Amino acid sequence: MILQDLLQPNLDIVFCGTAVSKDSEKKGAYYAGAGNMFYPILHKIGLTPKQITPQNYTDLVHYNLGLTDLVKHTSGNDDVLNEQDFDVLEFKKKMIAYKPKMVCFNGKKAAATFFDTKTKYISYGLQPETIGETKLYVAPSTSGSARRFWDERYWRELKSVKE
Repeated sequence: MILQDLLQPNLDIVFCGTAVSKDSEKKGAYYAGAGNMFYPILHKIGLTPKQITPQNYTDLVHYNLGLTDLVKHTSGNDDVLNEQDFDVLEFKKKMIAYKPKMVCFNGKKAAATFFDTKTKYISYGLQPETIGETKLYVAPSTSGSARRFWDERYWRELKSVKE
């Protein structure tokens, strides 16, 4: 496992990406790549009262937020991941066990993999499907390499859907 999940029962939101980046693997922290907007947007929309640094990602549980990925044994950008790297079943088992109120997929690729479809069929926002009682939400990727798809309004909407 590249990075341990940051999970505990009944979190408000668990953020789920595809896999940790090579930078995150080297630094031992989620969303540690240069240009990643994850921690700044969490603070900007009010999910954290201060901006967390990647090195302090475990502080997110103090704000009832968690982290996981669909790929736990390989790192890198989405374009280097293979279908067999993803473990959707294990992810579902974790969400059923931990029962977060919501899962937010950080990017369409993670959501498309979970829903077993193509990214062109994924819409941002709250999804009609659930995992048990857990709501599912798709937000634009915070990765610096996905900047052309960035749209902050869906992150702001996430905050309002949570409340």
